Amino acid sequence: MPELPEVESLARFLADHLAGRAVDRVYPVAVHALKTYDPPVTALEGGACEGVTRYGKFLDCQVGGLHLVLHLARAGWVRWSDKLPAVPPRPGKGPLALRVRLAGADGAGFDVTEAGSQKHLAVYVVRDPREVPGVTRLGPDPLSADFTPEAFRALLEGERRQIKGVLRDQSVLAGIGNAYSDEILHAARMSPFKLAAKLSEEEVERLYAVIGATLQEAVERSRGLALKDLKAEKKSGLRVHGRKGEPCPVCGDTIREVSFSDSALQYCPTCQTGGKPLADRRLSRLLK
Repeated sequence: MPELPEVESLARFLADHLAGRAVDRVYPVAVHALKTYDPPVTALEGGACEGVTRYGKFLDCQVGGLHLVLHLARAGWVRWSDKLPAVPPRPGKGPLALRVRLAGADGAGFDVTEAGSQKHLAVYVVRDPREVPGVTRLGPDPLSADFTPEAFRALLEGERRQIKGVLRDQSVLAGIGNAYSDEILHAARMSPFKLAAKLSEEEVERLYAVIGATLQEAVERSRGLALKDLKAEKKSGLRVHGRKGEPCPVCGDTIREVSFSDSALQYCPTCQTGGKPLADRRLSRLLK
């Protein structure tokens, strides 16, 4: 799933490539992905690209006074082409959900795609990004100047949930998902099951510093890369997420996993839980 660093990189790439260009045609290929109908996606045609912004995991392309807002969900992506096919795309069972062709003889533009059978990609065309419900409910951005130690401390006050779930809650912090919450907690040497309200002052300060450092490092690693290379860069840069059974790069212990119904987390027992493996709750239920 694209998270804050990848969406930030997408925003920077598109901002550079769309600057000063106008939209020629918009092809809505997967109608189920469209979450708004007024204004229609065709209202973007003829509009000039005025900038690209990120709100958490949402990508916002500003076109002629309107906003094309994308949420890439679990398996969505943006693919740039210096020359799109001349033939308009047809609706079908493929991954293509939306095509945006820019004005000009070069035929440049981008496709929005979604792999897999679970279709959760969301496309909005709005006059104000705050019309998108997911944008409205976002918490502070971890890379913004407003995200101070005091603000983070206030977010955790009275929070009775496990810290892993708190970090993933978009209404608490915008942009952190399953992968980077694993990375952040590993770098902070903290159990994902630790209750947020029981963090000590030192743990809160350590976690705050690690959140910014982990996300900023991921953004910097992606700087200047082509869109097609961002996914591979993310995977190669992760130290524990998705690395079950591999040695921890810090201590050498074996990275463990806890599975849930629709996701899994990875962690290092030595670095994060005092050497004790966490209970795999899905496996525990099967053994009852």
